[in-house]
Amino acid sequence: MRTILTALCVASVALLSGCNSSVDNSDLQSFVDGVMAKPRGRVEPIPVFKPYEFFNYSAAGMRSPFQLPMMPDAQVIVSGQGSVKPDLNRPKQFLEQFAIGTLSMVGTLQKPDGELWALVRDADGGVVRVKEGYYMGQNHGRVTSISEYGINVVEIVPNGLGGWLERPRTLALEGLAGE
Repeated sequence: MRTILTALCVASVALLSGCNSSVDNSDLQSFVDGVMAKPRGRVEPIPVFKPYEFFNYSAAGMRSPFQLPMMPDAQVIVSGQGSVKPDLNRPKQFLEQFAIGTLSMVGTLQKPDGELWALVRDADGGVVRVKEGYYMGQNHGRVTSISEYGINVVEIVPNGLGGWLERPRTLALEGLAGE
């Protein structure tokens, strides 16, 4: 305990000796005088903002954009007479267990005969080959075309009125600008 107290006393004396006024600070004083002699900068005034222009929303009496539009031929769609419907009896392919948003195109392969295959990474990290006519995604998505830069898929989704409609989707090559 005594050695700790002695060490603290020696340290405090060493620190206080640095505050001695007999040290020559003329170079520091000349630097401060030089900085203070320079002209001060000018602060730009706060910019004047234009006043807020009020907007009166006049579409309050119209249909909400979150509701389905009223269609005159709704009876045909509800009764299931539309030509678009998924084939529920065909066997499911591997990539149909994943949501299409979790799939990504990572490359292509081309056979010597010219047939182009796309490489798709699934949500588990595996890579699967697909070609035109294959199915992917949980909405009965069928691959319609493949290029070096993307896969075009047509999904068959419910329209909310008991029928079905086709929705085109594109899986762009992973890493392309804008993705």
